[in-house]
Amino acid sequence: MTASTEDRPVVTRFAPSPTGYLHIGGARTALFNWLFARGRGGKFLLRIEDTDRARSTDAATQAIFDGLTWLGLDWDGDAVSQFARADRHAEVAKAMLASGHAYRCHSSQDEIEAFREAARTEGRSTLFRSPWREAEEATYPDTPSVIRLKAPRDGATVIDDAVQGRVTFANDQLDDMVLLRSDGTPTYMLAVVVDDRDMGVTHVIRGDDHLNNAARQAQIYEAMGWEQPVWAHIPLIHGADGKKLSKRHGATGVEEYAEMGFPAAAVRNYLTRLGWSHGDDEFFTDAQAREWFGLEGIGRAPARLDLKKLENLSGQHLSAMDDDEMVAAALDWARRTGMAPIDAEALARAVPLVKDACRTLPQVIERARFALISRPVDIDGKASNALDPVSRRILSELTPHLQNASWTRNDLEAIVGDLAQSKGLGLGKLAAPLRAALAGRTATPSVFDMMLVLGRDETVARLGDVAVETSS
Repeated sequence: MTASTEDRPVVTRFAPSPTGYLHIGGARTALFNWLFARGRGGKFLLRIEDTDRARSTDAATQAIFDGLTWLGLDWDGDAVSQFARADRHAEVAKAMLASGHAYRCHSSQDEIEAFREAARTEGRSTLFRSPWREAEEATYPDTPSVIRLKAPRDGATVIDDAVQGRVTFANDQLDDMVLLRSDGTPTYMLAVVVDDRDMGVTHVIRGDDHLNNAARQAQIYEAMGWEQPVWAHIPLIHGADGKKLSKRHGATGVEEYAEMGFPAAAVRNYLTRLGWSHGDDEFFTDAQAREWFGLEGIGRAPARLDLKKLENLSGQHLSAMDDDEMVAAALDWARRTGMAPIDAEALARAVPLVKDACRTLPQVIERARFALISRPVDIDGKASNALDPVSRRILSELTPHLQNASWTRNDLEAIVGDLAQSKGLGLGKLAAPLRAALAGRTATPSVFDMMLVLGRDETVARLGDVAVETSS
């Protein structure tokens, strides 16, 4: 039975295994823990579960740190290494042995497999029942042994889960799990409980694939007389097809979303909303998320990853960003992806014009390209089609008018409009060659906005480059 933690400060934790990149599902778990703790003035702790030495790597550990840092999830204190606490785990196993809540089992792997094979043949349960459970220590042979939990055989273990509700596990379906291996190393089940207890964790918020583990871990808490945390097992993330998220669905690592150019704030917003709800609110700030987030808002059904929704939220967050913040985010993305250095001042001049039309950071840079390039402007195929001889001659006529303009939007619109009218053209007919000359592209911000950002000298020079080509 889960004890109350209302009188204790909230402490949550994220405990990934360092065997690869930070998965988007793990990132959401970390985010839920972070929001729950930060919204209640509590602590959010980080533990690296690196007991699998064959698969754990320093690079993967750093990838976890980098992913959490990019996502904006700060943790309290230093990250804890589970492997470094092996002596403490063994100490608890031996304490359980001394109190009669655990026992030494000398059954070999061959004996255990023989038991299971016989059970399968006879149609019995293959749940291993150790013959050493009630043995006297004096009868122990001089052979390797493990320490097993002396789990209750009767009744049930009940998990009152904050998300899944009351879940009951029949004790006769749970075996006496190994706590300490024959080489003296602790198992995952033991290590997790000891670490959570020693770290003062009050709420264990994790994927529902750990729900069965909670029953086993609860038995360790009971055996040690420790207060259990609040359990909250959240549904996993599925792909759009309803199947468990995997590489076939596209990006699954946090760093991939960073490289795709989604701002961290948008990813936080989207992941918060993925499996949790607050009325009909879709777009919200970090402050609102911390205030609103609670376990009661988490649904039981698996959430489905939808990139279109993420893109939509990303666009809203870009629009809401301060210009300076957007420039910094775009420059950070450019550095992350190995892009050539970008003129920050030029980008800053263009950002106010382009931010509302973009959904990702690379789109910001692409839309601002007109301000970042140098002469002569590289004109792509589509844009060059707009620069036929007639259009080039009209732009040549425009140049002297611009040299004397006051360089306000109204004045520029009037000059270009008057020239188009004198040629019997609509303004749109003149806008296309202007875009080509100024940006080398057909999809750009307003030509007048580009002129204002580029300034008189650069605008006239770019148009002059086109005029030179015409006269040559």
